[in-house]
Amino acid sequence: MKTLGEMIERNARFFPAGNAFTSASRRVSNGELAERARRLSAYLYRQGLRRQDRVAILAMNCVEYYETYRACEWAGFIAATVNFRLAPREILYILQDAAPKTLVFEAQYAAVVEQLRGELPGIERYLCIGATPEWAVPFEQAMAEGDTAGPPIRSLPEDFAYLMYTSGTTGRPKGVVRTHHAMCRTADSCALMSDFSGATRVLQTTPAFHIGGIGFVNSAAWVGGSTVIHQGFDPRAVLQAVQEEKVTFTFMVAAMLQAVLDVADIGDYRLASLVHVVTAAAPIPTPLLKRAFDVLGPIFSIQYGMTESNACVLPRHEVNPFGTPNEVHRLESVGVPCPGIELRILDEQGNECTDGTPGEVVLRSETQLSSYWNNSVATVEALRDGWYHTGDMGYRDTEGYLYLVDRKKDMIISGGENIYSREVEVALELHPQVLESAVIGIADPKWGESVKAVVVLALGASLGEADLIAHCKTVLASYKCPKVIEFVAELPRMATGKINKVALRERERAA
Repeated sequence: MKTLGEMIERNARFFPAGNAFTSASRRVSNGELAERARRLSAYLYRQGLRRQDRVAILAMNCVEYYETYRACEWAGFIAATVNFRLAPREILYILQDAAPKTLVFEAQYAAVVEQLRGELPGIERYLCIGATPEWAVPFEQAMAEGDTAGPPIRSLPEDFAYLMYTSGTTGRPKGVVRTHHAMCRTADSCALMSDFSGATRVLQTTPAFHIGGIGFVNSAAWVGGSTVIHQGFDPRAVLQAVQEEKVTFTFMVAAMLQAVLDVADIGDYRLASLVHVVTAAAPIPTPLLKRAFDVLGPIFSIQYGMTESNACVLPRHEVNPFGTPNEVHRLESVGVPCPGIELRILDEQGNECTDGTPGEVVLRSETQLSSYWNNSVATVEALRDGWYHTGDMGYRDTEGYLYLVDRKKDMIISGGENIYSREVEVALELHPQVLESAVIGIADPKWGESVKAVVVLALGASLGEADLIAHCKTVLASYKCPKVIEFVAELPRMATGKINKVALRERERAA
């Protein structure tokens, strides 16, 4: 298959009765999904959309969101996703940058959309999921008016499939575009690395507007599997879905896993169908992983990727928190490059770093982005000689496993010494009473910057700042240890599940 449209067509032909999507209110078979993709794309074509025109989507997870994805994939329109958590002016920036001709939105955002309409003259049609204002067209009406034969255009391998905006951790969000060819290669690789099959049932709880909201969905569809859609993450609903829908796979960051394990009656649920949980965004602390193994078994893998490309995997059979010291240490890594991914570690001069020496992680593959939308400066900076410069700092050990240590722009420089935040976070999380942590640099009149840790303690723990700093000094050089520790109930997060260090720094400046 060379396009995602062909993937839709193949599943409808060979597995027409198979479940494509399941939600609380609807079940959609592969055959029905293909027909609805054709209908919606035919409606949009009749309204004047042509190949590579943008269709923006502002909604929480729902079947209609994924049907809009599939309509765009069928016809060669670009699905431009919008983070529903953004403030209205931030949403306006993305919509003005993406310049869609159609906006599909959920009724709960009607007031925001109406507020912005006067500044969005390029949007010619508004489709509303749910109770529809008079200036919009009901989503189901558009679907009903579309021709079942579909539009007279189909997607091509080099068409852009998606326009997705990064989290904006280093400034305004950047629009990432990846082709159908890149997304097909990504789906194929991810399905292989995740051991997907036609029996795979993905539980999708993270937002659909992010690459993590479509990546595993596509990988399941690539091999004829299906997806159970939840509007958002709820730990008890996760357990109920595993039990009732026989979910086999899902994605969780550390905080999500902790919440699931904290459900008081977790032992009463039948969870045997769940055979794979991917963790990403940051390594799960070993004490939490041990607890997860005791409850759910050895079903965890670690994957590393970003909106721009997929990258590495530490497969399930190598994730063992009860293993040898070497196996436990390896849990701090993100594994080795996926098949088809070339990976290098480069210093500031562009030279290859030796094993154990941190540098920038640089990737090259068929899965990576084509460019940043309307941003040639960022494109030239990130894509050099075919290599994607991730901005992540890391090193490889002698066996080729990649260890991430920081974002390039987040590195702390104290008294002229480089301090990598992940190294400090690992030291903190070795303490049995620490659940998770985030390390940032703060202004220091003597050293330029010093290390501050923001720490979430395990339930029922009582640990003081001095004791935790003393613990760090047993595993780190003194200059790397936190000078200040703030204890909090939870850490701020972005939609991807990553800890939002920008928010922590802004809070620090305000204080």
